[in-house]
Amino acid sequence: MTTTVDKARPAYALPRGVTSTNRLRQVVLAMMVGTRPMLTGYWLVMLFLFLAISVGYLVATGGLPRSTWDWGTQSPKYFSMALGITITPAYVGLMIAQGVTRRMFSVAASIYLTGAAIATASLWVLMYQGERLLYSVQGWSQTMENPHLFHDTTQAGLIFTEFFLLILSHEAAGWLLGITFYRFGFWRGVLMLPLSLIPAAVTEFLLIAQWLADVLNGIGYQRPPLAVAVPSILVVSVLGMYVGYLLLRPMALKQAKG
Repeated sequence: MTTTVDKARPAYALPRGVTSTNRLRQVVLAMMVGTRPMLTGYWLVMLFLFLAISVGYLVATGGLPRSTWDWGTQSPKYFSMALGITITPAYVGLMIAQGVTRRMFSVAASIYLTGAAIATASLWVLMYQGERLLYSVQGWSQTMENPHLFHDTTQAGLIFTEFFLLILSHEAAGWLLGITFYRFGFWRGVLMLPLSLIPAAVTEFLLIAQWLADVLNGIGYQRPPLAVAVPSILVVSVLGMYVGYLLLRPMALKQAKG
């Protein structure tokens, strides 16, 4: 018995019953499961440091005239950059070997990193609210030591906006770092650092928040209006993800060692 080949169906199409949407969902899920220990481990460490150390210290000493959670505001963007760096070396070879296209891999990575940015920014909002409640009960002053978009922790929307933009842009920078070092090797990856760090650098200059704010304010640089800064950061972050895809598209897979 002969089998008739459907000539209208391209040879590279997915098997029947397996849609691109389903496969994309599986790739995103694989990234979530694979990086879950890294991401949730970071969240748990930060919660432990705050609950077991900061709160314990505050209760034991009778409080401080400033926010303790604010001391950790630098960590999410740098951790998220590391998360972005990890995605390509950890998954690209495996995914492409399973028939996932480089474009689908890039889209899945963008979805996953955006979700991670939303989750981490939401955690920061919740922790600031929890600290505000604690300080209010104890009669302590929750003064922010670092400059922010927000002036008070009741401004949950501004807290989320600041951290989401910082995290997303640093993830985009990490995505570019991971791809350039993976594809071109160490020395050429170092030479391409200025390109890879553009999303993070642009965001720092547009938001002027946290440690860099004092430096920029000291030279007279002023933050542009948020109506300009926020969409600009989103555009630069999206472009960073897209440039990463363009770098991935012609990349040959590396031979497995061992």
